Amino acid sequence: MTLLRRAATLALPLAVSGLVLAGCDQAKPDKAFGEKVRAYLLEHPEVLMEVSQKLQEKQANQQAVSAQKAIGQYRQAIERDPRDVVINPAGTITVTEFFDYRCGYCRHAAPEIVELVQKNPDIRLVLKDFVIFGRDSEAAARLMLGAKDQGKSLDLYKALMAENALDAAGALRIAKGLGIDLDKAKAAGESEAVTQHLADTEALAKTLALQGTPAFVVGDTLIPGADINALKLAIEQTRASKVKAG
Repeated sequence: MTLLRRAATLALPLAVSGLVLAGCDQAKPDKAFGEKVRAYLLEHPEVLMEVSQKLQEKQANQQAVSAQKAIGQYRQAIERDPRDVVINPAGTITVTEFFDYRCGYCRHAAPEIVELVQKNPDIRLVLKDFVIFGRDSEAAARLMLGAKDQGKSLDLYKALMAENALDAAGALRIAKGLGIDLDKAKAAGESEAVTQHLADTEALAKTLALQGTPAFVVGDTLIPGADINALKLAIEQTRASKVKAG
């Protein structure tokens, strides 16, 4: 990188934002230098993209480190909260999904999640209802949590995720079609315990700095978004490490 390019990179915040120094006058900006930087950036706009990419990489690395620390600190809440719906509870590889039933990306990923747990009994799937899309999403989450002891959680998850524009009435219709006892599910789902559970899940998501849904946790790895390939890779790495450990 040339000296001028280094200068352009260092001066980028000032060049882009047009900030004016105020207060102490000991370090006044060099007008001629600023004009050279501006001219260079206009001639080589790819520098801006390079700096932006490096910034994004740095932020992603910092996020990964912070997430890893948070996962270690809150692992019990992430993986072993007895209030959560768990698919394949005897599985040895825990995958925790933070999701919302009305999230398009969650719905897109759901068939592959279902296939994963059906084909891999060693995957223990923990479902975290992270409600971000309002009352209809909350109604579906309460219904799922209220019906978790009726033995049809995976079928209900699959069916709710397959519904376009899911609303509270649609969730009830789907549950009824699966033979779920609606009175019991509604009573349990509307309890103060479930209200607290949903609040705790939201707080946990914020602690992990989740920006949306879906998000997956496998071991010490946080996978934001519906990146199924990254999820499968994390599962395979965890499986391999368990085999290696004996």
